Amino acid sequence: MDTRYIRHARTHARGAIQPVAIAVLVVIAVLAAAAWFLIIKPHQDLMQADNGGHPSTPVAAGHEAAAPPANVEAMSLNQLLSEARRAMNEQRLLAPSGNNAFEFYLKVLQKQPGNQVATDALRETFPFAATAAEQAINQRDFNDAQRQIDLLAKADPANYTLTILRSKLDAGRKLADREQQLAADKEKQAQLAAQKAAADKVEADRQAELKAQQAAAEQQRLAQQRQAQQQQAAESARQQQQATTAAATPAAETGGTHAAVLVKNTAPRYPTAAMRANQEGWVELSFTITPGGDVSDVKVLDAQPRHVFDRAAIDAVSRWKYQPATQDGAPVASIKRQRIEFKL
Repeated sequence: MDTRYIRHARTHARGAIQPVAIAVLVVIAVLAAAAWFLIIKPHQDLMQADNGGHPSTPVAAGHEAAAPPANVEAMSLNQLLSEARRAMNEQRLLAPSGNNAFEFYLKVLQKQPGNQVATDALRETFPFAATAAEQAINQRDFNDAQRQIDLLAKADPANYTLTILRSKLDAGRKLADREQQLAADKEKQAQLAAQKAAADKVEADRQAELKAQQAAAEQQRLAQQRQAQQQQAAESARQQQQATTAAATPAAETGGTHAAVLVKNTAPRYPTAAMRANQEGWVELSFTITPGGDVSDVKVLDAQPRHVFDRAAIDAVSRWKYQPATQDGAPVASIKRQRIEFKL
């Protein structure tokens, strides 16, 4: 075959294809431009109002949060979307109440159910808002956390994250209640301990004062008792001295017989144990008066109570001195019985 014919056929075929390809490219470009200007561009303009960007993407706020709108009910959809976008930019996802992105988007859906921009924004922003609600729980702002969870429930009532947040909120409230109760119990215990310490101190002071009064009264009683015993002994000695003098004079004059006469007596020492027990009693003794006037062979004949005052009575009588009995003018030994009284 002639090669010139083949080259000509190929050239003719390429020339026929090129116009078709160009036409297809032109149609695609026209459709793309139409789609941009008629669909994509208006949608992006709507979402990028007030600083641009996707409505569901939180960005760092560069200024303080704006004041809440005066009349949200009267705002149009575009105004609500614009406020929502501004709240997103300023990180006001769920707070403050009445001026946050979720409430604006929910208001858009009230006015226009199924609004795609609001629906997409709520869905895509839900995880960020859930994190904000969790932070409110961690900060123990339980009332506001409950409000934020309620807003999330309006946006996506079936989302499992709500169950987790509600569990955390309930656990946080219970923990706070327990801590508050523990603090109250601790404060009450501290108050009771302080009251008991004060009462114990008052009682201890009262007991100390009572013991001091009792000790002073006991000392005064012992002093009075010693004084009374001394006075009694002195009086007894005086009387016995008088009796001895009276009895000795006739005997000396007549040189006859007479009984032994007490010249010197010693008051018995009151036993300490009996004094503390407020015991009284007596001891009846029998003893011998020697020709020299001394006392010997002292014996207890009877006592009441027994073995309480015996030793004190014996010790006292053993120190007594007598003018011995005489017979025909000569001193002789004699036996005498004597009851010693012990009284307080």
